[in-house]
Amino acid sequence: MTDCIFCKIAKGESKADVVIRTPDAVAIRDVNPQAPDHVLIIPVKHVDSLNDWTDVELLGALMMLAKEVARKVMIDHGGYRVVLNVGNHGGQTVPHLHLHVLGGRRMKWPPG
Repeated sequence: MTDCIFCKIAKGESKADVVIRTPDAVAIRDVNPQAPDHVLIIPVKHVDSLNDWTDVELLGALMMLAKEVARKVMIDHGGYRVVLNVGNHGGQTVPHLHLHVLGGRRMKWPPG
């Protein structure tokens, strides 16, 4: 998808505050953070949402990257939340599968 901002970021074509980069994904600080620490994990491969995803191994790798992100931004000790929004009703605003790693404060429940 040529107009996808997350594809451009993942390929290094658009600027972002990169936390970690792997061959399969890039973790960046969210430009509209919803917590003191808010990092997005974006796979390089474009897939619109979890509903379209079929690569179980890569999805597992993204979750393991979330753990590494939490360690790197030093929120692993107090706890953090990993969120994957799907579709409009699920709160997905960019049609490119991505995870949110949120921390730095106590999370509330229910989330919304």
